[in-house]
Amino acid sequence: MRNVAIGKTGMTVPQNGFGALPIQRDSVETAVGLLRKAYEGGMRYFDTARAYTDSEEKVGIAFEDQSIRRNLYIATKTAAKNGEDLKRDLETSLRLLKTDYIDLYQLHQIPQVFKPGDGSGLYEALSQAKEQGLVRHIGVTAHKLGVAEEAVESGLYETLQYPFSYLASDREIRLAKRCRELGIGFICMKGLAGGLITRSDAAMAFMTQFDHVVPIWGIQRDHELDEWLSYMDNTPEMTEEIRAYIEGEKKELAGDFCRGCGYCMPCTVGITINQCARMSLMLRRAPSQSWLSEYWQAEMKKIEACVDCRICTTRCPYELDTPNLLRKNYEDYKKVLANEVSVS
Repeated sequence: MRNVAIGKTGMTVPQNGFGALPIQRDSVETAVGLLRKAYEGGMRYFDTARAYTDSEEKVGIAFEDQSIRRNLYIATKTAAKNGEDLKRDLETSLRLLKTDYIDLYQLHQIPQVFKPGDGSGLYEALSQAKEQGLVRHIGVTAHKLGVAEEAVESGLYETLQYPFSYLASDREIRLAKRCRELGIGFICMKGLAGGLITRSDAAMAFMTQFDHVVPIWGIQRDHELDEWLSYMDNTPEMTEEIRAYIEGEKKELAGDFCRGCGYCMPCTVGITINQCARMSLMLRRAPSQSWLSEYWQAEMKKIEACVDCRICTTRCPYELDTPNLLRKNYEDYKKVLANEVSVS
């Protein structure tokens, strides 16, 4: 497994990071066990956020021992909209993480590039926290490509966290390469495209083509962690077979598709948008009878009640036409369901 320098921060980690969003769905015992196993297996970069309910608390319990803490890097995030809220979030994160410093503190899913003097006080609060030693490095996470590009070119932040997988567009690949040129750390989220990518070896092989990218894999279960840890010693490489497979994947998934991030939620009429808007893909790529259960039939039927308010479209980081995407998925779903009934 290659070690990757995170921009000019001085942090160097294996190209195999732990995304701690899913552990909020685990018990404390299970989550702490996963985190410690990941550390023992060689992972050194752990990503969490104030918004991930009790994820920070679980990370704090796992790595409270200072003999472990000083050998790894913890990144967390704040969705604060002003400097005072950022300071409060930071205090909470430090307390829950049981640490007196955070290695990388990020503004979470920025809607714009926050700069000194913009009136929000966010950049000033970040800078002050760094001067005080409470955070060692500062960065941003973004879902909108234009915002990400502006953040990189601003020179204000040390890292960028952005969705990146083998489904990335040419423009997104240029963004990743631009980070390398400027010495900005590039941290990759959604390396499995929200569950649409089902071959982890292909996902990892894609990442190894970039010697500056640190992917963070969302991990909730023991078998998932085992799979990623197996790559520490036997890292997949880009082969002709994997390259051809990826090309086929890109053709199948060309165009607009929902990544399942959930930032469009909540829906005014209660539609579970981040699952319903990609149901067709999940039925094809992660086939499971559970998608055809009475529960999901009822959830998909809610699409009939869509009032086309389009609030979801204003929230979507990928600027998808969500109402029409929902309707398309519903029509596909009804066809699959009808076929299933006729077969049985």
